Amino acid sequence: MATPKEHIEEIRRKKFSIGGEVNPLTEELHLTVKMLSAELDAKDVHFLMELIQNAEDNEYPSGVNPSLEFVITSRDITGTRAAATLLMFNNEKGFSASNINSICSVAKSTKKGNRNRGYIGEKGIGFKSVFLITSRPYILSNGYHIRFNEDPYPHCNLGYVVPEWVEENPIFSEIQQIYGSGSTLPTTTLILPLKADKVNAVKQQLSSVQPEVLLFLTKIKRLSVREHNENPKLNSVSAIAITSETKFVKRKKIDAESSMLHLAAQGDKFDNECSY
Repeated sequence: MATPKEHIEEIRRKKFSIGGEVNPLTEELHLTVKMLSAELDAKDVHFLMELIQNAEDNEYPSGVNPSLEFVITSRDITGTRAAATLLMFNNEKGFSASNINSICSVAKSTKKGNRNRGYIGEKGIGFKSVFLITSRPYILSNGYHIRFNEDPYPHCNLGYVVPEWVEENPIFSEIQQIYGSGSTLPTTTLILPLKADKVNAVKQQLSSVQPEVLLFLTKIKRLSVREHNENPKLNSVSAIAITSETKFVKRKKIDAESSMLHLAAQGDKFDNECSY
């Protein structure tokens, strides 16, 4: 079985003709990617809900409380001169080889049955929605250390879908420091160096997260948002940590069960509990 790095090298060689024989479908793929770019530019998407929905669709190990954590920082983790970087931590099972194959395609998805949810992932774009806010997303998951680029890769003239392996460097130690030096990193981490004109919009969406967002999710039990800066006084994003607990109750004289969802929220704007 190929290692994650060998898998990425195989994709680059066989699918994108990088260091290998020319793929006769490369030109057709190039046209499809251009259509993807145009569709992304035309979308008015609440990117944060896209990321939350993607996490909701993930699979989780048994015995784990599915959690999703967003951290935005002004530190230039990736060395791309980004004014801010959004980190997303998710304790899912992690990316499989088929997941990687999917995000290296344009209209292919490993997720089924999402057609009525109203998210652009249903059209096969899925992960590509991150390009709304970043031009170079990174994925660290299950041994995969890769990044993609919005700009066309010179060897095949394709952007968005060509994976590039990321060797271990200060990125990993900085991420661990931001997440918490005494904590184990979740299985999957997305690193999104933000486009300069998207920083304020991202901060606004992060600050607008409400506790009720968990009412519409069946898997995610904990959702948090925070900002990390060397000087905390520079933080402008409202921090929040939301947890949910569902209790099933047998109704007397009614042959049915109902459930009560208990939400607890703590943060800059919230410190309360409620039940639904």
